[in-house]
Amino acid sequence: MWSPKGKNTFMQGAAILTMAAIFVKILSAVYRVPFQNIVGDIGFYIYQQVYPFYGIAIALSTYGFPVIVSKLIAESMNDPQRRQEVISLSYYITSCTGVLLWAAVFFGSEIIAAVMGDRSLQTLLQITSFSFLFIPFLTVWRGVFQGEGNMMPTAVSQIVEQSVRVGAILLFSYVLIKKGASLYTAGAGALAGSIAGALAAVAVLFYFVRKGSLISKGKRRVKSSVTRKEIQVLFIQGAAICLSSMGMILFQLVDSLNVYQGLIKGGMGELEAKIAKGVYDRGQPLLQLGTTAAVALALTLVPLVTSAYRRNLYRELDNCIQLALKVSVTFGLAATAGLLNIMDMVNMMLFENSNGSFVLSVFCTSILFSSLVLTLTGILQGLGNDFFPAVAVLTGVVFKYIGNIMLIPLFGTFGAAAATVLSFSWMTAFLAFLLQKKWKTAFLKKEAAGKALLAAFCMTIVLQAWRWSIEYVLSSEANSRLAMTGIALSSVAVGAFVFIYIILKVKLFTEEELQQIPFGSRLSRRTK
Repeated sequence: MWSPKGKNTFMQGAAILTMAAIFVKILSAVYRVPFQNIVGDIGFYIYQQVYPFYGIAIALSTYGFPVIVSKLIAESMNDPQRRQEVISLSYYITSCTGVLLWAAVFFGSEIIAAVMGDRSLQTLLQITSFSFLFIPFLTVWRGVFQGEGNMMPTAVSQIVEQSVRVGAILLFSYVLIKKGASLYTAGAGALAGSIAGALAAVAVLFYFVRKGSLISKGKRRVKSSVTRKEIQVLFIQGAAICLSSMGMILFQLVDSLNVYQGLIKGGMGELEAKIAKGVYDRGQPLLQLGTTAAVALALTLVPLVTSAYRRNLYRELDNCIQLALKVSVTFGLAATAGLLNIMDMVNMMLFENSNGSFVLSVFCTSILFSSLVLTLTGILQGLGNDFFPAVAVLTGVVFKYIGNIMLIPLFGTFGAAAATVLSFSWMTAFLAFLLQKKWKTAFLKKEAAGKALLAAFCMTIVLQAWRWSIEYVLSSEANSRLAMTGIALSSVAVGAFVFIYIILKVKLFTEEELQQIPFGSRLSRRTK
């Protein structure tokens, strides 16, 4: 029986993890801006070439295996002996996985760097490989706490990890650049800062583990009652959940492997290609920030989807799905349209110049589709379907890889941006089709889509008028970085106000829906 108390505990735990994930996501995007300002476009290229390997380690130890471990722990709560066996099995499997990945990247670093076309990246790859060795501790400890319904250790460890990591990256890179070190040395220092973040997370979890005397339980031998099926669950289902959460990281990995090489094949010189890749990589923090608002709002509704599904409340379930999709489309469209209107100003405000603004505009069109992909993934996982999102990611990565190979030599970084948009579009269509087919629910009503488009159109008209007015007043001063910063920030405020005003005016969301959206009830009161 799904008791109200159990529901409240579940919702509170989900809320804690969601808030931690939002904080981590925002910080992960924001730090790249000062980092790029410190090391420049070539230094940013160097860091972004290797970062996806660290991102994979984070995904494995945060989103994938801990979920499966927590599930097995929850199922063995009434059997202490069984619980100990699950912990031992989890240590064994995740340790093997971590060591294998470390060895593959550390000893294969020369080959990976050669594939990327830049052999100077070998040392940086070797430094990053050590992040895989933390997987067993982060995975098992987080999984056990989550399985017991205690989300606080996981949330605190994620926040501390990201905070220490970002602080160390900025400090190490700044000091090294000031001392005249090479950009590759600064990149190595930044990646060492990432390792410091992982160490901090282990230290936090170790504190909670000592309080709960979990270590001794995890060191016992695996008993014969642990079945082959459970090993398969840890590997297969854990891998599926990991893949579902690694779409953006794997796209970055594909870009690391063949964007620079494709630019060289297209006729660019090595220095020019590195700068072009560094400019193209400016799109990553913009994509993350643009996605954050839509996904944060939508994913707060996913626990409601899971709750309704577990209680067999299918009408409530359909309403929650519709609302999550409506929120994702509405605010994903707002972020996309807003950025397209002020991309050159945002580019200069954040990255010192407006180089590559057109390519970044194309790249950031994927904000809408990536928001939908993440929302659809959360919904499907809430409905007990872990494998559909994994298939979507795998096929999307294949599309992205082929698109890069075909388009980059012909169109440069524009080709890479177009391949990203096309891949996210495919993933959105694939997941939407599966959701409609399996659960017989409409993807999004035409009326709601029309109202969202109207709000985006009105926002665009006002933003263009606002921009023209300020540039006319400032005249020759309008192209300075300070002026661009002022125009960009004021445009964000004006655009957000207009968009929210329109969606409230046309009643895109009902009163009942507004009550379920964070800050929605406050907006509703102010409108009245």
